[in-house]
Amino acid sequence: MRIFVDADACPVKDVILEVARHYAIQVIIVNSISHYSSFIDGVEYVIVDNVPEAADIAIINRIKAGDILVTQDYGLASLVLEKGARALHHSGKRYTSENIDQLLFKRHLSAKIRRSGGKTSGPKAFTKSDKENFKQSLLTLVLQLKQE
Repeated sequence: MRIFVDADACPVKDVILEVARHYAIQVIIVNSISHYSSFIDGVEYVIVDNVPEAADIAIINRIKAGDILVTQDYGLASLVLEKGARALHHSGKRYTSENIDQLLFKRHLSAKIRRSGGKTSGPKAFTKSDKENFKQSLLTLVLQLKQE
């Protein structure tokens, strides 16, 4: 089991690192060169070009069944689910085969509305409660995968 982080806009990297260290899980942070900051010891980094989908492709090429992905990207989540990996949103919501089609459809409808000049609401502000929900979801998933 490894934890992949689609890191360009991930507000829970500190939680991921805390859990990973506690359970001795390898973390792979994937981000574009424009979002590079500094390296953290013990973490693998994959730095990609600043082009659309570069991080997604890097993740898809590396992730395996039994790994975990943290991402906001429904499309990427759907692809890793097909590979047997698990996926979590940074709010703690788990992407599953039962909910991913509905999430993708909602994303499609929102994009269609925006293309026709309409407005859609953006994401809600990230809260302390979201961070705690994420931590609990990640811990639950890690413990579940360790038992499999």
